[in-house]
Amino acid sequence: MKANRTELEGVLLIEPLVHGDPRGRFYESYEKKKYQAVGIQEDFVQDNQSLSQKNVLRGLHYRIEPEQAKLVRVVKGEVFDVVVDIRKNSPTFGKWQSFILSASNYLQLYVPIGFAHGFCVLSDEAEFLYKVSESYSAEKEKGILWNDPDIGIDWPISDPILSEKDKINPPLRSLK
Repeated sequence: MKANRTELEGVLLIEPLVHGDPRGRFYESYEKKKYQAVGIQEDFVQDNQSLSQKNVLRGLHYRIEPEQAKLVRVVKGEVFDVVVDIRKNSPTFGKWQSFILSASNYLQLYVPIGFAHGFCVLSDEAEFLYKVSESYSAEKEKGILWNDPDIGIDWPISDPILSEKDKINPPLRSLK
């Protein structure tokens, strides 16, 4: 496995070692000691899986008190995955970075505490898996407006399918 640093401090793009032969392929999608060796110390307590259709956009989500880290990957289809730095004292506060995650590239993204996360589906459908460091709590789940002009994410779709909640998320400046 290879862990690549990104433009945003703490966010890691993980490339697992994929073994293939005429029968198919195999790779370790998670092995705690190997992830700890590259700096991912979270005790992931819950696995989530979502299925979304083309042009669905989920996000930008984060969690408060306690905050939540994520390890995300795609097992079917392809997504445009985005992280936004929401650490108020960070030199990259409000900056974003995107990644293409797909079933065919096997990439995983580590989203540490202090980042909002979202994705939009580029393929006909996508199955998205994510490990989280805190269990779900509706009261603690928060969001930022997906098309906040202060962030300026260059989404590859202009008219996404959104949840009612994501349509009314506040802008980033509400965090200041």
